[in-house]
Amino acid sequence: MLTSLSIQNYALIDVLNVDFNNGLSIITGETGAGKSILLGGLSLILGKRAELSAINDTSKKCIIEAVFDLATYDLKPVFQNLNIDYDTETILRREILPSGKSRAFINDSPVNLSVLSKLSQFLIDIHSQHQTLELTEHNFQLDMLDALANNKNLIAKYMASLSHYKEATKDLEILMMTKAEAIKEYDYNAFLLNELEEANLKPDELKILEAEQHTLSNVEFITQELQSAHHIIGDDQVGILQALAILKLNLSRLSEISTSYVSLFERVNSSYIELDDLYTEIEHLQDNLELNPSRLEELNSKLQSIHNLFLKHNTERVEDLIQIQYDLDQKVESYDAIDDAIVIKQNLIQDLESNLNDYAVEIHNNRKNVLPELIIQLEALLEDLGMENAKFKIEVQLTNQYFANGKDEITLLLKANKGGAFLPLKKAASGGELSRIMLAIKSILANYMQLPTIMFDEIDTGVSGEISNKMGAIMQQMSKNMQVFAITHLPQIAAKGDTHFKVFKYDEDEVTKTSLVKLNTDERIVEIAQMLGGKQMTTSAIAHAKQLLN
Repeated sequence: MLTSLSIQNYALIDVLNVDFNNGLSIITGETGAGKSILLGGLSLILGKRAELSAINDTSKKCIIEAVFDLATYDLKPVFQNLNIDYDTETILRREILPSGKSRAFINDSPVNLSVLSKLSQFLIDIHSQHQTLELTEHNFQLDMLDALANNKNLIAKYMASLSHYKEATKDLEILMMTKAEAIKEYDYNAFLLNELEEANLKPDELKILEAEQHTLSNVEFITQELQSAHHIIGDDQVGILQALAILKLNLSRLSEISTSYVSLFERVNSSYIELDDLYTEIEHLQDNLELNPSRLEELNSKLQSIHNLFLKHNTERVEDLIQIQYDLDQKVESYDAIDDAIVIKQNLIQDLESNLNDYAVEIHNNRKNVLPELIIQLEALLEDLGMENAKFKIEVQLTNQYFANGKDEITLLLKANKGGAFLPLKKAASGGELSRIMLAIKSILANYMQLPTIMFDEIDTGVSGEISNKMGAIMQQMSKNMQVFAITHLPQIAAKGDTHFKVFKYDEDEVTKTSLVKLNTDERIVEIAQMLGGKQMTTSAIAHAKQLLN
């Protein structure tokens, strides 16, 4: 329950500190006294966007703080889900800085507005005048059924599954788009890959091929030069080997005479051995050298193919072509991988659809099961509220569409009078009747929903007399299970409160301000008497006020 509210520097409120009790609290005041300002300040605590114009003194910050006693409510899991610290006395605070920036806190920990808004849904329900129109909306009507059917956990599972389903469906769409693009590129990539695979490229292959091609292209010249070298070295008459052999013999004889010539002999002998080995290698090269036009043609073709690939892929390195071949291979293989991924995603979607349908059917059945009881309770309450001929026809139809809270469409029809036809609420009920229907629904929901506090902002619009007395009685009954606030202009409802607050304006230093004060018994009598008879109170108005309070 809301135990205290503090407002500083908000609109016409300078400083306001007020404590609240359990039960039914009444808030009254003349039109324009500032009840909407009070609600506006409270709505900031509940996560509403702040406006700089809300600050009264723009040189100071606006601070609004609300304290809730949650000891008797099982709200710890809510705090855990929102990842905020739980305390049985929870403080919500909102600050609006002169710069226009806004800050929010829960138990002195900074939070963003979405967290504040989500938590506040479990703390207080503010029913403003325009929200009566929500009664005609399908989602509100389904929420009403779900509260009675205890569908909360089931719908949470459905919503989680729906989120996964939408995500998987989006992933499938992306995969299908990727496949469509892949199909366009597949043939071309496969052609390029086939070209590179047929080239059968290897690192450093270009140098080897070019060397072999250069050799075969010059085989005649090489043969001539090798023959010349062979003749120069090994000719029996003028060859270098023959001359070295004679020189070696001469030095051999000298070395036998004196050791001074041994070194010369060894050096010549070493040259002879090296030259003889060179002569043998030249002979070997000559033997293996031959014209091979077919191999030369093959090499020219291979090199031309490589250079064509260089031009096509804008590179000059075989290593780059090998990397391009690898990349193309991955792309071509990924085409098959996309098909596999699509099949996996389609199977996942089928499983999620099955789960969604199971949840939706269970939600649907639960809703249908509570319809008779809801209609009985609604018609009974409305009979007390002067709509004794009101009859409801409510149907839920299972569709093929996945909505946020199931697959149901709801039809809620009202026959307000005997002999009339069942019509949608918008057409069947007046403003005052809609207010009574909304109060009846809120009263029923209070028995099924664990909500600490509810605030009615002039839900009595369009009603008067004995009906307003009955509406007050319903709020009084609701206040036995929860904290109820009622902002009202009707004395019959005001008299039903356990506590009574008055909103009023006053002038201070030629500045108009708004405040809220708790009335004692005598002040309540005066306030209700004025609500009955106006500013000029009569003895009968005071007596009537006392009678209502008693």
